[in-house]
Amino acid sequence: MNRIAFIGLGNMGAPMALNLAKAGHALVVYDLLPAGVAQLTTAGAQSAGSAKEAVAGADIVITMLPASQHVEGLYLGEDLLAHIDPKALVIDCSTIAPEAARKVAAAAQARGISMLDAPVSGGTAGAAAGTLTFIVGGDAGALARGRPVLEQMGRNVFHAGPAGSGQVAKICNNMLLGVLMAGTAEALALGVANGLDPKVLSEIIAKSSGRNWATEVYNPWPGVMDNVPASRGYAGGFGTDLMLKDLGLASEAAVATRSSTPLGALARNLYAMHSAGGHGKLDFSSIVRLFKGGD
Repeated sequence: MNRIAFIGLGNMGAPMALNLAKAGHALVVYDLLPAGVAQLTTAGAQSAGSAKEAVAGADIVITMLPASQHVEGLYLGEDLLAHIDPKALVIDCSTIAPEAARKVAAAAQARGISMLDAPVSGGTAGAAAGTLTFIVGGDAGALARGRPVLEQMGRNVFHAGPAGSGQVAKICNNMLLGVLMAGTAEALALGVANGLDPKVLSEIIAKSSGRNWATEVYNPWPGVMDNVPASRGYAGGFGTDLMLKDLGLASEAAVATRSSTPLGALARNLYAMHSAGGHGKLDFSSIVRLFKGGD
């Protein structure tokens, strides 16, 4: 088994790391907040006092951080790369700007270190169940080396292309997800306002041409589905502010390539309004509150 350093134990990182611990890897973990670390040490992982301490002697380094500035700050600002064995494989699972991923990967390559950008799709439920989808950018040989570890955290591993490609594919997916969730929320709110039962309407949509991931596995209306954020006050899951961040990344990519993304821009504005209303920490499916009113 590998000696793995895992840095970033938030809503996604902690369950991902737990699956690696269950697989029997020698796991060393680090996070700025103690809660995630405690959860992992209970599962048998070793805690480190710093990121630099965590990566010492690691065969594989995995990071799951909130945004581009955190990834660049860790690998470049704190010069974590200087403390990683050149024979190690680095896998960053954060969702960040493609240019940031390419910048850090180039710095790693300059030190002889192989690095993959491998953002994930599947949410916290997928992270806990080990059914995530990994969308990978980087060298095919490095991916072949990292694939067995990724497959212990996920069900699907896609090679999108060279460094940064994983991030491009991920922001395209999340832009579409933001549009679909907002559209689903709007349709449900319209139906309920006109006297329909939200569960019945959801069942109809799920078997009709409007079907999508939100209606099938992540319904935004409270009480329609069990074990989704909508049925626990929108706690946990994928935060509104994180969706807003990803829609911002999509917007930046569109500007850089002069691409037209009017629906993505509209979704970004809707999530910005929702966040400004005090819902930034709630799951992104809480966007339904923007349309239903009353809470």
